[in-house]
Amino acid sequence: MSIRLGYQMPNFGNTSSVRELFPAVIAQVREAEAAGFDAAFVMDHFYQLPLIGAPEEPMLEAYSALSGLATATERIQLSALVTGNTYRNPALLAKTVTTLDVVSGGRAVLGIGAGWFELEHRQYGFEFGTFTERFERLDEALQIITPMLRGQRSTFDGQWYRTENAMNEPRVRDDLPILLGGGGEKKTFGMAARFADHLNIICNASELPRKLDALHQRCDEAGRDPATLDTSFLALVIVDEDGDRARKMQSDSLSRLGIDLSSLSEAERRATVADRQFVGTPEEVAEQVQTRVLDKGIDGIIVNMIANGHEPGVIDRVGQALRPMVN
Repeated sequence: MSIRLGYQMPNFGNTSSVRELFPAVIAQVREAEAAGFDAAFVMDHFYQLPLIGAPEEPMLEAYSALSGLATATERIQLSALVTGNTYRNPALLAKTVTTLDVVSGGRAVLGIGAGWFELEHRQYGFEFGTFTERFERLDEALQIITPMLRGQRSTFDGQWYRTENAMNEPRVRDDLPILLGGGGEKKTFGMAARFADHLNIICNASELPRKLDALHQRCDEAGRDPATLDTSFLALVIVDEDGDRARKMQSDSLSRLGIDLSSLSEAERRATVADRQFVGTPEEVAEQVQTRVLDKGIDGIIVNMIANGHEPGVIDRVGQALRPMVN
């Protein structure tokens, strides 16, 4: 697996009717595929996230949507960024992502994390538990899922889950990649060192040197060469051929969160979501990605273009600007 350039869709709410919704999603993923993106991601949520929109805004179930995308694309890898472990029995999740791999002809990636959105858990009736419990459950889940993806039967008796000689057939391959997503320097990075092929680091860009130091320490503790664990960064990209228009979109979006960039010092700015944003023309965004992410030692980039990624041509322009930097 290699994910050097990925595209994540953060919302599905840019059409005038529900019937137009999934064709618009297909169009975005096909544009990403044509532009040379390695992977396309949807979120695994049931409600829209608080910093993006209201809970009732459109949100598709991840694996149903990914299976639909598999039949509409040919090359691009498909994944959730990331699957909430608490939403599915782990053996069933192994079966689900393996079925996606069969449907897509070997293009599935299991992106997984501990889960965090309490409102969804409460209203859907999923047990939320404590922070520590959710990571205990993720650890157990990975001990079940990993062998099932590798062609082995899973027998496991843990505090949270159990399996008995669980089979997972059919499979296209025995090396379906596992991607962990998050920023936790102890728990998430430790599990990535033990189980993952890829770690998508979610944090402010200025934190990346510290995050990589922590990841290398977790790899040392696990006896793993960090060079064998691919890394990427989730970047919030606001792009337009008119850089001033892109910066206006950024200013407007931050204003809705009560943030006035013009009044902040550089240190204060680095403490806000603006430190995850890459804003300007495609060329300006590419330069920012190079200096703020790739030059720090991160292998790849996953872009989230909530402002205008749904506009035809925007994904292509970003792909053309970023693809040469991550080959």
